[in-house]
Amino acid sequence: MSQCIRCRIRGRVQGVWYRASTQEQAVRFGITGYARNMYDGSVEVLACGEKAALDKLKAWLWDGPRAAEVTEVACDVVDAVAVSGFVTG
Repeated sequence: MSQCIRCRIRGRVQGVWYRASTQEQAVRFGITGYARNMYDGSVEVLACGEKAALDKLKAWLWDGPRAAEVTEVACDVVDAVAVSGFVTG
């Protein structure tokens, strides 16, 4: 069964290829949604897919790309959203 989560990632996550790397992982796991920079320096990720795939992505969000320094990942289940592909913005 598909579900959607919205995550806020904090730390050194802008300017380190975090969004593009998240997109690569999401595509790899069959997840749709987006990753976007927020004005406060965090990154917001909306991810929709199977629970097992979302669990893998949530675990990866703590690591991020090599240059990232993640200090917090806070995720909430949200109402399903019809999204095709995974985009960055």
